[in-house]
Amino acid sequence: MYRQELAWRGENGCVLFNDKEGDKIHMKKKEIRKVAAIYGFIILLLAMRLQAHVGSSGVLYQGQAGAYRVLVSLMPPDVIPGTANLTVYVEEGNANKVTARPIYFRTGDEGAPSADELSPVVNQVNQFQGIVWLMAGGASSVQITIEGNKGKSELVVPIAAISTAQREMPTGLGVLLSVLGLLLVVLLVTTIGASASDGLLKAGESLTTKQKHARLVNMGVAVVACTLILYGGSSWWSSWADDYKQHLYKPLEGKTAVVNQNGEHLFQLKIDTTHLLKTRQRTTLSFLIPDHGKLMHLFLVRQSTLDAFAHLHPERRDTATFEVYLPKLPAGKYLVYADIVQRSGFTETITDTVEIPAIQGNMFPKTKTDPEDTYVVSDPLNNPKQIPTDENVVICGKPGTSTKLKDGSTVVWEGKSNVAFEAGKPYQLAFEVFDPSGRPAILEPYLGMNGHAAIVKSDGKVYIHLHPVGTYSMAAQQSMQSRIADTTKIYRFTTSPKIFRDSIDRYITKLKAMPPAERDRFLMQTMSGMNSHEMGTMKHENRIVFPYAFPKEGQYRIFLQIKRNGQVLTGIFDAIVKAPAM
Repeated sequence: MYRQELAWRGENGCVLFNDKEGDKIHMKKKEIRKVAAIYGFIILLLAMRLQAHVGSSGVLYQGQAGAYRVLVSLMPPDVIPGTANLTVYVEEGNANKVTARPIYFRTGDEGAPSADELSPVVNQVNQFQGIVWLMAGGASSVQITIEGNKGKSELVVPIAAISTAQREMPTGLGVLLSVLGLLLVVLLVTTIGASASDGLLKAGESLTTKQKHARLVNMGVAVVACTLILYGGSSWWSSWADDYKQHLYKPLEGKTAVVNQNGEHLFQLKIDTTHLLKTRQRTTLSFLIPDHGKLMHLFLVRQSTLDAFAHLHPERRDTATFEVYLPKLPAGKYLVYADIVQRSGFTETITDTVEIPAIQGNMFPKTKTDPEDTYVVSDPLNNPKQIPTDENVVICGKPGTSTKLKDGSTVVWEGKSNVAFEAGKPYQLAFEVFDPSGRPAILEPYLGMNGHAAIVKSDGKVYIHLHPVGTYSMAAQQSMQSRIADTTKIYRFTTSPKIFRDSIDRYITKLKAMPPAERDRFLMQTMSGMNSHEMGTMKHENRIVFPYAFPKEGQYRIFLQIKRNGQVLTGIFDAIVKAPAM
């Protein structure tokens, strides 16, 4: 991973270096200018809409675009058609032109519009802003082209174009339009009445009885005609609005349960398809693709206390059913978050709650559905002294503190302790890992990345699965890049759903049979967007950085996952987030 020497510190955004002992060193003027530029980029960003993850931000991308190191913020609209706000900051390299265009999975590169140039931000070097029109719903992406001193490079940022809201007309505007509409009707009726009476008179003449009668008749006909027109328009608009409501995005729902199977707890997830359109059932369930080598990433977090956590990978039993054996999780009610990716790159998170019973008698977890399934327990939220008894106990940490992992190594979350983060502001969450002797630890790739993180808000209404490259799905990016390379103008799912589903299942079985190190190398090599330059910068050193913007104020718990000596380790950290500054 590219070694980013910047780590956001507390509410003032100050950035400092830490040496091995944690002493603070003042930055050089060059670093200060770089920090000022990034801070200027950050304060321009607003909280983003719901996408695949629950209540979290839209899309943040941090990584390589050819020879350029970039940080991208993509804020999707909640109404389609609509405009996505795009901000690009070039961290390494000098850019003189940045363009962007939307590319939809269905129409691909051949059916995409021409690119629009982004405007340079005044007084901010290497920072560009603009909008991208998203005219169609579904899996989409924004292709960004950068031109500068290092040549021309492109990157693709996936995004889901979905309507999640219906705009209400402001009361004042509604009253104004009603008054103006009534005035227009009165003028129209009066004009039509005059056309058969007053408009026919010569100077000095008076209306006859017949002309007065004709005026009343014409005005009556005009009133009826206007009424019918208004009623027809209102009916059409109401019908259109009802149809729009019917097609508002509704997240997939799942029904979960824990059953006793041969003395072990088996978790079952059945995807509810009753409210889906037939076409969406086909694309959602029969055409799922693996992300980081797994068809589903399942996260279980004990509700309210957030003191028990599991990252599991269920197996597909049929089109809508997934199962996984549970590790030795303590009893309680758990939040369920299950991430899946469609063939088009459209990502979704299925949510539910499930009651996990206590282990009884000789019942003991013996079976692992997947060798990389993990769990951990910690001290409950707001009750740091209540430490559970378990071989997988990890004590929760805070920014600026050292947290010990299961194997004796430690993780330090860079930052100031007891300082709240600010909602809606992107941060670089940086962690350093040290082995039991205090030396920088050597990390191994885990599911093709040098680290993963899951972030959950105390009330369960915010969840996201993070990677060092950003808040998007790597599988979604792979899918969109493959689609862009395809010259077919209109994409059609020509493969049989069963054939496609079976081929994916065979692929996953093949991955599971590989030795872990070989599997991770293979996953890294197959990730689109990981060209030779980017592979070289993804060094598995002891420092990991995750870009993220906490969307709401409140308490959050961060579950950091790394791999050392063939063992997946989980560190837990708490964060306090305050309301955005006015």
